[in-house]
Amino acid sequence: MSNAGTRRPGSSIKVRLTVLCAKNLAKKDFFRLPDPFAKIVVDGSGQCHSTDTVKNTLDPKWNQHYDLYVGKSDSITISVWNHKKIHKKQGAGFLGCVRLLSNAISRLKDTGYQRLDLCKLNPTDTDAVRGQIVVSLQTRDRIGTGGSVVDCRGLLENEGEWLYLLCHEMLNPYYGLFQYSTDNIYTLQINPDSSINPDHLSYFHFVGRIMGLAVFHGHYINGGFTVPFYKQLLGKPIQLSDLESVDPELHKSLVWILENDITPVLDHTFCVEHNAFGRILQHELKPNGRNVSVTEENKKEYVRLYVNWRFMRGIEAQFLALQKGFNELIPQHLLKPFDHKELELIIGGLDKIDLNDWKSNTRLKHCMADSNIVKWFWQAVEAFDEERRARLLQFVTGSTRVPLQGFKALQGAAGPRLFTIHLIDANTDNLPKAHTCFNRIDIPPYESYEKLYEKLVTAVEETCGFAVE
Repeated sequence: MSNAGTRRPGSSIKVRLTVLCAKNLAKKDFFRLPDPFAKIVVDGSGQCHSTDTVKNTLDPKWNQHYDLYVGKSDSITISVWNHKKIHKKQGAGFLGCVRLLSNAISRLKDTGYQRLDLCKLNPTDTDAVRGQIVVSLQTRDRIGTGGSVVDCRGLLENEGEWLYLLCHEMLNPYYGLFQYSTDNIYTLQINPDSSINPDHLSYFHFVGRIMGLAVFHGHYINGGFTVPFYKQLLGKPIQLSDLESVDPELHKSLVWILENDITPVLDHTFCVEHNAFGRILQHELKPNGRNVSVTEENKKEYVRLYVNWRFMRGIEAQFLALQKGFNELIPQHLLKPFDHKELELIIGGLDKIDLNDWKSNTRLKHCMADSNIVKWFWQAVEAFDEERRARLLQFVTGSTRVPLQGFKALQGAAGPRLFTIHLIDANTDNLPKAHTCFNRIDIPPYESYEKLYEKLVTAVEETCGFAVE
């Protein structure tokens, strides 16, 4: 919901307010989580906007922007509300607010994303308020010496398309700078063998600058990186738990080493192997590591060094070149307020799933495109928000992300495998079943759309594990 108000552009400056997310909101209902939305008001101008409502969370992600006209003495109030309660009485559902006076607006403009503490509407209010909201303010006007306003909207729109196309190419694993973390997990990491291109460090410096340029102008990078990549950009330490989303099998093995007595079963040294273009290379995790056995006493050191090697294996120079380019546009001190999840949202935005691409690259088994089950399935997917679509995708394929080449490049356990809808002969009281190795969902012949929707949501939201064939 938006109301542009009556402010005349000539009497004010134009700024773009981006409301990225909120964190750690107060839980005021013991039994239910709130449905938060944010309301933006330029006080006294009639300009009023509201974000979408996010269901059942204390950490909503909106990532929505609004162009505002702000006079010299104007202030902006950003308030967060629980949609479940706003209709009960005046002031009900209030979760906190931030009021930006004119001096704060001037201070925050063009400084990137800032995390601001939420406050009470009035100091005398007794309701508890907690949490923060992450916002940015960008100047959208450029004033020349003659005082005329230059409209940059067309330039910025073209820039967004240019950045999208450029990122799509420079992050493509085909070119060797980046690679997927595993064959069926489509988060990106730096390719340790990128040095096959003698100019690879110059390219990584360029990639870093493009990423910084995108963040500076509020655009997003088409392709998600691993959690350790974002942590490295923030200068934060990498932990064993970060490995689970990147290389589940290795994570499982290292956890087993820590939790079990390895004396009778493990004969390892502080030396590991990896494949580089068909050649098996060895790397010592510490000096003379090939002659140091892994024991009960030193296994924690082995796991720590292994994890660090896994994420920095042969990529130190590449990462430093990328980081240098990124920090030329986004200085390191501006990143300090954020954790890796917030940085991922700033760089990549909410991961959008192309429904048309999904439908065009779906295989149907024992059903047709005009079958009720198929039509109802896509009707349900269209009704889902982005988060639930991502959860459905993870339920069926094991990953929330899609390859840069789209759904046609989905991988199964034994190579390329399209997303598959399989109509099965089963009791309609059963839930849909996923086979992540085959990117396939088995759906019983439900009698109605409502029943399919209910069963699909239950399967996606309340079950875990996978089926084996």
